Amino acid sequence: MTDTQLITHILNGDRSRFNALVWRWEKPLYNFILRYLGNKELSRDVTQKTFIRVYKNLAKLRDPSKFSSWIYQIAANLCRDEIKKMSHRNFISLDLIQDNNENDGHRLPDELHESIDASPETRLNQKQIGSIVQKALQQLPEEQRVVIIMKEYQGLKFREIAEALNQPLNTIKSRMYYGLNGLRKIFEQWQITEEVLNYEM
Repeated sequence: MTDTQLITHILNGDRSRFNALVWRWEKPLYNFILRYLGNKELSRDVTQKTFIRVYKNLAKLRDPSKFSSWIYQIAANLCRDEIKKMSHRNFISLDLIQDNNENDGHRLPDELHESIDASPETRLNQKQIGSIVQKALQQLPEEQRVVIIMKEYQGLKFREIAEALNQPLNTIKSRMYYGLNGLRKIFEQWQITEEVLNYEM
């Protein structure tokens, strides 16, 4: 059953169908939010808040075929709210950044440096690659980061991203371009090549 069919059933009174939507969307939505915010516990909370908001406002969705763009729009807005809260507290909470004087947020975690330095010819494993890319994403401006996550990880089309973020299509494409360039520069600053990463954005 498609999202559109599930939504039609829900809007016709069969609220039990909402569980199927949650089951279908929980993992991709959580992964999106985690890459956006970089904090597991906070991402779980925002995922739950997203589904609550979807449940309360589903009747306002005029075109059920655009549900994917709509749910990402809700999640992105909630993520921005959390980022604003963190900035007001002047506090950055990232699982990948150690809270100590040796790591100022512009360096890779020591264990990743050690892995690379120990054997430059050895490709990093997927977990290490994920940690490096996640930390690099957090260095990007938020408006570029969200576009890259939606396009590269969630598989949304540029048109869908533009709808979700309520931005012109050309603006989304521009943010994607500058974001990818920004990632490459970060990798260069960290002296990590694509060959070492075995990763190509």
